[in-house]
Amino acid sequence: MSGLPPADSNDLLERCRQGDKAAFRQLFLLHSPTVLRLVARMLGRRADIEDTVQEVFLQVYRSLKDFRGDAKFSTWLHRVTVNVVLMARRAAQSRPVFAASPPDEALKDEGLWPDEDAARRLRLQAFQRCIDRLPEKKRVVFILHELEGLPAAEIAEIVGAPVLTVRTRLFYARQELAELMRQEPTLCALAEESDGPNPSSGNSPGDRVKGQPPARPEKDQE
Repeated sequence: MSGLPPADSNDLLERCRQGDKAAFRQLFLLHSPTVLRLVARMLGRRADIEDTVQEVFLQVYRSLKDFRGDAKFSTWLHRVTVNVVLMARRAAQSRPVFAASPPDEALKDEGLWPDEDAARRLRLQAFQRCIDRLPEKKRVVFILHELEGLPAAEIAEIVGAPVLTVRTRLFYARQELAELMRQEPTLCALAEESDGPNPSSGNSPGDRVKGQPPARPEKDQE
């Protein structure tokens, strides 16, 4: 991607607002990997991911004129992505499911022995099931904080809630997720050992939880 302008370049954004298709393609190339990763983590269904990413950038194209720079562009893009994914999840809940999704080939790690790879796939699938069972608002802040590494203040801007509310949702999301993990045979021992979600020891940022959960919020934040 050498030669591309910075991700939050005002010049690039202004060219996009003016309808410059080449500039919008540059914007897509800069930000699509981040959007794809977040969509995959939030959606958990490979068949819908590409369509959802396309919908995100369609919404960006339509709404970019409304972006005034009050927040970072990346924060605004996260907000658009979260909203599109939530709409996609709600729409999917109203559709019948005829077959389970095939194993995710993108999770395959050629550096692992076949039995290790299969075990990790099972853990990741179980962990995704646990995340999917979290209430929507808690699931969103958990993914944005624990998997995307965003600070609570930025998440508050994305979800339109006070920082205190974000920290409270995160606190209870961790608790509920740990309990859900204990109900999964492939994760229960890990949940007991770590007292928190970290189901994979892989090196890819897309298939593991980043480190241990941060400190819990103080009592007056619960």
